[in-house]
Amino acid sequence: MTSTLLTEDQQALVETTLDFAQDHLAPHALDWDRDKHFPVDVLRKAAGLGLGGVYVREESGGQGLTRADGVLVFESLASGCPSIAGYLSIHNMVAWMVDHYGGDAQRERWLPRLCAMEDLASYCLTEPGAGSDAAALTSRAVRDGDGWELTGVKQFISGAGAAQVYVVMARTGGEGAGGVSAFVVDKDDPGVTFGPNERKMGWNAQPTRQVVLEGVRLPADRLLGREGEGFRMAMSGLNGGRLGIAACSLGGARSSLDRSLTHLADREAFGMRLLDAQALRFRLADMATELAAARALVGQAAQALDRGDPQAPYLCAMAKRFATDTGYSVADRALQLHGGYGYLSEYGIEKIVRDLRVHQILEGTNEIMRVIVARGLTEAFG
Repeated sequence: MTSTLLTEDQQALVETTLDFAQDHLAPHALDWDRDKHFPVDVLRKAAGLGLGGVYVREESGGQGLTRADGVLVFESLASGCPSIAGYLSIHNMVAWMVDHYGGDAQRERWLPRLCAMEDLASYCLTEPGAGSDAAALTSRAVRDGDGWELTGVKQFISGAGAAQVYVVMARTGGEGAGGVSAFVVDKDDPGVTFGPNERKMGWNAQPTRQVVLEGVRLPADRLLGREGEGFRMAMSGLNGGRLGIAACSLGGARSSLDRSLTHLADREAFGMRLLDAQALRFRLADMATELAAARALVGQAAQALDRGDPQAPYLCAMAKRFATDTGYSVADRALQLHGGYGYLSEYGIEKIVRDLRVHQILEGTNEIMRVIVARGLTEAFG
């Protein structure tokens, strides 16, 4: 990221977060990936820097940072481990939703522990039969006296099982988006269970499991916001979540580019450093240029979201699509520049490639991002 475009506070934020990533994430990332270890203790250290409540208002225990600040944070974190940075982005999306849509009692109950990461959070929208068409979800909450009874299965839930707090979207009304409401579910609520940890291509340093809800009885105060507004709230949360994942792609890709520069400077072939070969320099130049363009688009979208621009969802979708495609492409080219060494686990490049691949799928697939962008372009034509 270009320091001349940052304020002094933002530059200090980047430096602090980069130091944390290099001290506490990068040295362990390969081991966590190999062992499928979720480093909850390290997440709580991150919370000591305010990274458990990045967007939560200060009066609720958070940092009250802007989205423009947040994308700097998550890019910096991902330079150490995209998997852990990605989970932190999701945790912060949930914490923001509770802060933004919750009542005073809900904020007081949930946010102090979420901001301290004494409780971890998960976002539960996707279902086995409802992925891209999220408005077709079938999990249902029916009235049970003054409260609700919740039944359904949520799929691909990051942090599931380790997290204590789950924001769950469930149907309380008719078909379509208007029949969906949001609820805060606790891991210890009777009827909450989890599927096995999924075996995945990447993101192995965090668990991904089903959340199974079998007749979970919730008091009335677990409804987040108003009945029937859950889908709108879920999409609002995803606008910020998409920026977080886009920024994580930038951080992982930037790390792979930096590693490539070091590798090419150290290697010789045909009597010269690989770094002095013009063809390879051109590849590096393209990678750096594409990352700079993606970073600019992510920053533009973040600023639009901060100021409440009506075009923000369109720009967030555009930024997510471009940054995650670019990040994966840059990491893949970095692997190629490492030759056979790039394919070895110990060099770390193949892990970045695996981690960044899922960014093109989660928080809305990039095909759905194209749908959102196309809709924004053509809606004036009916």
